Formats: sequence, structure tokens, C-alpha cells
Amino acid sequence: MALLFRNATMRVPSFRSYASIPSRTGSNKVYQSAALAIDDLPAAGLKLLVGGFGLCGIPENLIQAVKDKGLKDLTVVSNNAGIDTFGLGMLLQTRQIKRMIASYVGENQLFEKQYLTGQLEVELTPQGNLAERLRAGGAGIPAFYTATGVGTVLVEHGGFPIKFAADGKTVEIASHPRSVKEFNGRMYALEEAITGDVALVKAWKGDTRGNLIFRRTARNFNPLCAAAARLTIAEVEELVPAGQLDPDEIHLPGIYVHRIIQGGSYKKPIERLTESRPASASGPAPEMKEADRVRHKIAQRAAREFRDGMYCNLGIGIPTLASNYIPPSIRIELQSENGLLGMGPFPEQGRADPDLINAGKETVTCIPGSATFDSAQSFGMIRGAHVDLTILGALQVAANGDLANWVIPGKMVKGPGGAMDLTASGSRVVVTMEHSSKGAAKILPSCTLPLTARGCVDRIITELAVFDVAKNGGGLTLIELADGVSLERVRAETAAPFSVAAQLGRF
Repeated sequence: MALLFRNATMRVPSFRSYASIPSRTGSNKVYQSAALAIDDLPAAGLKLLVGGFGLCGIPENLIQAVKDKGLKDLTVVSNNAGIDTFGLGMLLQTRQIKRMIASYVGENQLFEKQYLTGQLEVELTPQGNLAERLRAGGAGIPAFYTATGVGTVLVEHGGFPIKFAADGKTVEIASHPRSVKEFNGRMYALEEAITGDVALVKAWKGDTRGNLIFRRTARNFNPLCAAAARLTIAEVEELVPAGQLDPDEIHLPGIYVHRIIQGGSYKKPIERLTESRPASASGPAPEMKEADRVRHKIAQRAAREFRDGMYCNLGIGIPTLASNYIPPSIRIELQSENGLLGMGPFPEQGRADPDLINAGKETVTCIPGSATFDSAQSFGMIRGAHVDLTILGALQVAANGDLANWVIPGKMVKGPGGAMDLTASGSRVVVTMEHSSKGAAKILPSCTLPLTARGCVDRIITELAVFDVAKNGGGLTLIELADGVSLERVRAETAAPFSVAAQLGRF
């Protein structure tokens, strides 16, 4: 990693805020507006914990109030920063955020630009680690060990840029390394809890005592942020008198909520409106472009990895397409790390629900028997190896099963999202990707990009071939060729050495 980033200073930045926070005592928690609820907050230097996933479940009225009040020099902890023009993206536009602690940059071009040009400090952290760090902070647990990020520059080794200089190359602040310890023959990294000055959260319903009920996947990080802050301000779509909510249906008890408002209005924009083609539509499906054909070919082969009764997590892009090819003879449950088990197909036209999305921020539906939950429970399922199969994309895969899929230093920063957690869980990992990128091989003797995880990949599926990975040092074995593809072509487009199975299949 020393070759990737220039002059990276290894210092441990302090994330603790010492802002003077208003008292949270008093039995009356109801405020008449978002502006009044934040009116007595310090003007600068706050550490805000903000709920939401993409644009789903974000406290949009409270964020607007923060923008209008002009609070500045903010450290904001949130899974991501919305889009350029809505949610936390508005606070990036006005340069009110000094530092973001997040798992995913995604397609927010302003977020990425400000980071790469030294205008914004960004501490990237794996999504599951972020959720658990918040949960630990709210539970009074100072730190915990996790396998996520072991062997990576982002977590164990440190040195990943938090702040660039204006030249976009010199690193002014770098991440600090974590201590590691062995448990039962496996290495784990020590992660510290996250707490904050003020949490801004959004719920569907709430009562005057601060009890909250969330809806669908809009729960995500909201309960975790609420519990980890010294002062929590909640906004709800419907505020009712105490006693009207069934105690058994309350997701977050009022002990964690100190101020509550009923939002004046909600735009609830959908980041990626994705709808199914009407069953009544006449004529053939629209003609696919060649790039789409390649993606669907890979996805169709990936669907053969499913087994009846599996719980599966499908990454963004090609992996998600594989759900279109699930054999009718089997049933699997799709887990989405933003808090949904039993994910269904895209909604019919006109029936999209902004509170129901997948990890790619696409609108989805539920199937009978579905369940929703917060992000900490979601990653508990993943970290605890309750998910049987993970299918995800990659930028590079090494012959020993190392995976790189979240950053190209100096050019592209998507962030780790949930990939580091999924690949550290011990569950089976299948990579789906195009065999090469602009003529450059993606299956390599060793990865040249920062790693997502070491030795995690079990199988690689491309449009040309299928490889098995022997993670005990046995390397790659070619087990299948695509129809019409020669062994010579695969050898020419694969940089890593590989052996060939005695019985070579076709797909």
C-alpha cells in the first residue's frame, strides 16, 4: 500500500466531540417543528449520528433544519450521504460537513469529488462494523473484536487516506491500524464503539413518550444512531398520544428519544425506481445490448449455485440479476443487508414503496414470510454465518482467493459497503464478473488494488469460464467453459495460472 498513497501520515485522529449539548431532562419531549427541536444546538463542532440508508428512512425535515440553521464543522456518522441534491448531500453542497464516517460513497459524485480533492475528511468503515460500532456505543461497550477487515489497509493495517491535500495525492490524515488477536485459530481486529453528541432519526410512527415504530427497510441505522447519542431527536410521519401504540409493536423504546416532532411534509424520493415489466405487456421484451447479454449470461450461470432452502445475499449488479433465474423447483430466501429477509421481485409499475428497497437502493417487494430488522441484526446474521451463500462482483480476484472490489486509489471510491463483512463471514463466496476490463485481466496472480478480504473466494464465474479456488494454496481450477469459448482464449485472457479439470463442463 505504500506505493498507492504518497506521504501518508500514520496518526490516530480523535473523533470524540466535546460540544456543549443541551440538557435532555424534562418530561415533555414534543416539539412543534424541526427548527425548534434543534434551535439550542451549538453552532459548530457537533458529532451527528444520522439514520437512513441511501434516501430510505432519512430524517429529511431535521436535515433541512440543520442546513437552514447553518450548523457547521460537523462530523457526521451515517451509512452514506444521500444524493448530491437531497439528504446529507445538501449539507455537502453547503460545506457544513467537515468529516463523514460512512461505509459507502456510492454514486454521490459530490461526496467522491470533495473527498478526492481534499475538501472533505472521510473515514470509511465496513457497513457491518459501522452498525456494530454504533450498537456497541449505545450499549456501553467500548470495543469489540471482528474478523471483518482483517488483512486490509482499511482496517487492520491502516494507512488508508482520511484526508487528501488539495493535489488529491498527498495524504494529510491516514487511518490508524487496529490491533489484532487470535481466537480459535482465526485473527480478529479490534474496533472501537461510536457515540455521538446528537442523533437525528426518522420513524413511521411515534408517541409523545418517544416510543418509535419503523416501517419496512426504513429502520436500517435509525435505532442504532438513536441509542448511541447523548441527545436524540426523532421525526415521525404520525405522532400519537402515549398509550395508542401497542407495547409489543414498538421497535425503539422512548428511553432513547429525548425530542420528537411530527414531520411537516415528506418528499421521500426514490433513488433507484426499479419496476417489473407488466405481465400484460404485449410483444417480446426489449432487445438487449451486448453488454446486457453478457451480464445476463453470467447471472444465469450463477443461479445454478442456489440450493433449495438456502439463505443468500446477492450483491449489486450481476448478482442481483441471478434472482431472475432461480429454478422453479427450489425456494431460497434472499437477504438484503439493509434489513430485509425474504426479498421479492421488483414492484409492478406504479406500486413502488420508498420504504422498501434493497442494498442497491432499488425498489423491491416482500414475499410471504418476509421479515425486516435493523442493520445491526442484519449483519449479525451475516457475521454469524447464518447466510449460506454470498454472490458479489469484483474488480480483481487473485489465484489464492483474495478479493478487491471497493476502490481504485485516486480514481474511484465506492466504499466497502457490506462486502467486507459478507466475505469475512466464513460463508460460501461466489464472484460474478466480466473476465476482463478494457483488455486488462481481472483474474490475477495477486491483487494490485486494496483488498476487500483475503482468501475468501470459493468460485469465480465470468462470461467465459468458471473457476474453483482452492484456498489452501492449491490455486485455480478451470471447471467449465462457456459455449463457443476455447481453452486457448481463456488462457490468453487470464493472468493467473490455473489447472484444468479432468471433466471440463460447458454452460
